[in-house]
Amino acid sequence: MPPIEIDTIDRAIIRELMRDGRLTNAELANRVNLSPSACLRRVKLMEEAGLISGYVMLLDPVLAGMRGVAFVLVTLDQQGRAALDRFEAAAARFPEVLECYLLAGSADYMIRVAYRDSVDFERIHTDILTQLPGVARLQSTLALRTVKKTTALPL
Repeated sequence: MPPIEIDTIDRAIIRELMRDGRLTNAELANRVNLSPSACLRRVKLMEEAGLISGYVMLLDPVLAGMRGVAFVLVTLDQQGRAALDRFEAAAARFPEVLECYLLAGSADYMIRVAYRDSVDFERIHTDILTQLPGVARLQSTLALRTVKKTTALPL
């Protein structure tokens, strides 16, 4: 699918909504110097086109009790389409799997998980990750500190 054409006003709207998705239309229109009706029309068009794919609430992981983040490289025993599909469907079912990426390189996938403590990470590793279909090898890297984390795209 080709990228959607957006102008400088659309970019301003997107930047404001990426900073604060709870802005009212009136507040957003004021920040981007548009009338509320013109602003709402632009937002609706971007939503209908799929450029704005949703709105979410973000939690502070530490305050939510998730003190650790791990990145797990997964190597499968097979790389055929059926094996990839089985793995992806299974990984998507677990809320502990926050992100899962198909990779080019020595590992097949990278998974990001958040965990409470070492006991919780061991549970995720043993009861979930090693049990995913086709897993031949896992390599976990634990993050010591988050230096930068954003959901905003550089538009």
